[in-house]
Formats: sequence, structure tokens, C-alpha cells
Amino acid sequence: MLLDEPLSFWGGFDAQTGIIVDQHHPQRGGCVAGRFLILPESRGSAGTPAGIAEAIRRGVGPAAIALGKADVNVAVGAMVAAVLYGVEIPVLVIDDGDRAGLRSGDRLEADRDGRIRITAAESG
Repeated sequence: MLLDEPLSFWGGFDAQTGIIVDQHHPQRGGCVAGRFLILPESRGSAGTPAGIAEAIRRGVGPAAIALGKADVNVAVGAMVAAVLYGVEIPVLVIDDGDRAGLRSGDRLEADRDGRIRITAAESG
């Protein structure tokens, strides 16, 4: 799921459903659950780890997150979920060139070295 704008993980999406609820976000109503989430950066700070970890605990968090800018709060949320709930999701930094080659419907994988690979391109 390729987001056009930053997303707040504390108030911008519902950690109980995985749905983007920010009234001003262009992908409002979209669901991040089980998706490889690609966004330019996150919005917010202190609540980010709790929002990500809670969504992962409930099974409605993203399968992976790739950001245009490194964000320690996103990484902490993923680490908390791994330690407390045994669910690991990759958190990567992606450059603008790689991001430009992706489409929201592409199926993606991330390897252990942090490389993103398209496994099935968006159809249509």
C-alpha cells in the first residue's frame, strides 16, 4: 500500500481495525492490515510505537513498513511487538527512486538485507 502523504500511527489510523481515519489523508478509509506499507515518513512521535505495536497485537498492523526517512519511533513500535507479541515486521528506509518504481497494488517482499523485491506487479 503506497501512501501519498505521511501518516500518524496515533490518531491517523485506528489500531483496532487498521483503517486510516485521518480526515485529511488522501487514503482515508484504506486498511493497512497485512499490507506492505510504503510512506514518505510518519507523522507524530511519542504515540507512534504504541499505535504500531497495538495494531500488530490485534493482527491489523502492516506486514512491513518502508519509510522515506528513518524514524526511530516506527522501529520501536515494531521492536515492542516482536518482543511482547512474537510478531516481527520489517521496517526499512527506501529512497525516492525505489519508491517511484512501486505501485500500490504491487506485491512486495523484503529480504534480510533490506532490499524490496516486487513479486507480482499491479495488474491493469
